[in-house]
Amino acid sequence: MGDVAVGARSGHDGEEHRGRPVDAADPAADDAVTSGNEPGAGGDGAGPGGQPPADGQGPGGTSPQPKKQRSFWKELPILIGIALVLALLIKTFLVQAFSIPSDSMQNTLQQGDRVLVDKLTPWFGSEPERGEVVVFHDPANWLAGEPTPDPNALQTFLSWIGLMPSAEEKDLIKRVIGVGGDTIECKNTGPLTVNGKALNEPYVYPGNTPCSMDDQGGQFKVKVPEGHIWVMGDHRQNSRDSRYNQADKNHGMVPVDEVVGRAVVIAWPVNRWDNLPVPDTFEQNLDARSAALTVAPQGLALAGAVPLVLWRRRRDEAAARTR
Repeated sequence: MGDVAVGARSGHDGEEHRGRPVDAADPAADDAVTSGNEPGAGGDGAGPGGQPPADGQGPGGTSPQPKKQRSFWKELPILIGIALVLALLIKTFLVQAFSIPSDSMQNTLQQGDRVLVDKLTPWFGSEPERGEVVVFHDPANWLAGEPTPDPNALQTFLSWIGLMPSAEEKDLIKRVIGVGGDTIECKNTGPLTVNGKALNEPYVYPGNTPCSMDDQGGQFKVKVPEGHIWVMGDHRQNSRDSRYNQADKNHGMVPVDEVVGRAVVIAWPVNRWDNLPVPDTFEQNLDARSAALTVAPQGLALAGAVPLVLWRRRRDEAAARTR
């Protein structure tokens, strides 16, 4: 407000000073005062004539103090906190590491392997497909009687942030053989068929047969209900999978809602780095509708011939009556 008051003086002051020199201390000389944002303004540290102070000195001839850097040890907890938050978000929404606890998926997966599971695509409505290796929560106490590991404090912490699998969650890993609507059958030693089409399964453990010769579930024919999947281990004679849990509430099926995600890569150990693609045998048309269409041409031909035969018969009878 001082600048405004000075600039608003009336012309009477100018008349008072007419004919005499203006003293340097005269209040009228304040008309020359500039704002603090203009060159030469007071309080900006400028020297005489509006020039900056020499030798980098600040106001009053003192050197400006450099901004003190934050100590690394003070920043470390912040960095750790950010890393933990990111790890939790990644574990929850993107990928999670799981350890292979048994030999049921040999030789595709070995005991002790660490796999990364894609948890993102299910958020966008993606459902398991035939041939994929998936991790799922124990659907109906399949792991009853299995020993539960007792992790130490470090393992518990690492599992909490997603760097190690949780010992409390009972999860399994198997290969998807059938999805909702599929009919899956195993006779004798195989091959395994999906909707009447045989699978070529080079991923089955060497020395194993695609189907097991036993009466506990190795011989079966099932139809998978919608919203469920049928899973089997690659080590067919050493996997307690859908075949051997048909007495449970889901009849051996795994609800899609229990699927954590698809295992996409072997991340550890380093010499086992590899991806987990869908085998070629599942690229053939295994859809249940395609199996029905293999008989459709003959059925359509028969259905089309019947009206034609009846029409010709009636025409011949009408012609005979007119003769």
